[in-house]
Amino acid sequence: MGSYRLPSADTAFLHMDRPTNLMVINFVLLFDEPLHEGRLRELIRTGLAARYPRFRQLVLERRLGLGRPSFIADPSFDPDDHLKRRALPAPGDEAALRDLMSELVTSPLDHSKPLWELHLIERPGGGHALLVRVHHCIVDGIALARVIVSLTDEARAYEDSTAPDSGATAAGASTHELRRHHARELAARTPAGTRALAKLLFTPADARTALRGKLGVPRRVAWTTQLELAQIKATARAQGATVNDVLLAAVSGALRRYLLDRGGEPRAIRTLVPVNLRPLNQPIPRELGNRFGLVFLTLPVDVAARAERLRELTRRMSAIKCSPEGPVSHAILKTIGLTPRQLERRIVDIFTTKVSAMMTNVPGPPYVVHIAGCPLRAVQVWAPMSGSVGMSVSIFSYRGEVTIGLLADTGLVPEPQAIVAHVEQELADLAALTPAHGRYSDTQPDEIVRR
Repeated sequence: MGSYRLPSADTAFLHMDRPTNLMVINFVLLFDEPLHEGRLRELIRTGLAARYPRFRQLVLERRLGLGRPSFIADPSFDPDDHLKRRALPAPGDEAALRDLMSELVTSPLDHSKPLWELHLIERPGGGHALLVRVHHCIVDGIALARVIVSLTDEARAYEDSTAPDSGATAAGASTHELRRHHARELAARTPAGTRALAKLLFTPADARTALRGKLGVPRRVAWTTQLELAQIKATARAQGATVNDVLLAAVSGALRRYLLDRGGEPRAIRTLVPVNLRPLNQPIPRELGNRFGLVFLTLPVDVAARAERLRELTRRMSAIKCSPEGPVSHAILKTIGLTPRQLERRIVDIFTTKVSAMMTNVPGPPYVVHIAGCPLRAVQVWAPMSGSVGMSVSIFSYRGEVTIGLLADTGLVPEPQAIVAHVEQELADLAALTPAHGRYSDTQPDEIVRR
């Protein structure tokens, strides 16, 4: 197999890698039963490395950094080299798992090998956690979630069934999504696209809060309990919002509580939200890669009343759903990948001063799936940050539940689990809201519980 030059967007993500912000996507799969290591190794070999060439290729930089790097076949590739095994340190509880995850997510990938690794972690009682770490230059988060789903027993059995009309059924179900995708692509070439470009380029730096500052290497991870999707849907229906609106409103309220707890002013916080540009009715390509854009979303952290925050969040999300910012920002990413490395770094630094956090929402299967015969209980996701951004918030839905994971610079957010606790309380408080005559009944500022 010959060399394959990285697409410019993938090159941009490769060169965003820094000790203070590794461009590595982290998924943790939690199992209450032990995974059979032999079956797992065979699944990695046949379902991952054999199917997707990027998982068995090295990244080769050009001499003097001139020109885009290339993927080349690793002559000594062995998928077993990418699976690392260890036991969860004592006392083996969830806090110990968070400590171990916080340590592992700050470890750079070995660039002498294909840029991915798996950590099989033995948990007390016989269960396992499987940490999946893949460099962003290989694939984006939504596509990686689909790759992981393709490894499940259910997906492999479905593929083996070779139903002749299965493709037609999937395509028909996603026609609306495909049309919306094409509409956004076309909008990027209109005056609206020009305005979106100006917004992306000329938006000023975000407000200075406790979430912004000089970054270090250490990171802390945190995650919520499994949140019932049915309850969140009920809240969304009662308030005329979407599930995503409710979740983002809860995050906004949690950040407000956190800033007030630290004695700061709860100012509006601008975030970057990925927008998938890959049609969902088509299989992901064997070459994987990155096919998404980014839009600005300002969280109404400065709004005191909880119901008003949700209304404002709903309004802002509605405004960006059909925005051409996604395709425009993808074009900017591709352009960044064509620039000299030092200039690229400077562009990323300027662009990331405009936001304080990354916000991602990745959908998973709505039913229980199995990997190597073992039922998957829960999934945690931590999306990477770039440049000067010090925190990411990642939402993942699976089997009727939602988890929200935080990855934060410890110098800025020493204990992100405090924010997670606030998110769970905000969701409970939002669920307690009741409409009165078609309007929200909560009009008073929320009480901040000091912890």
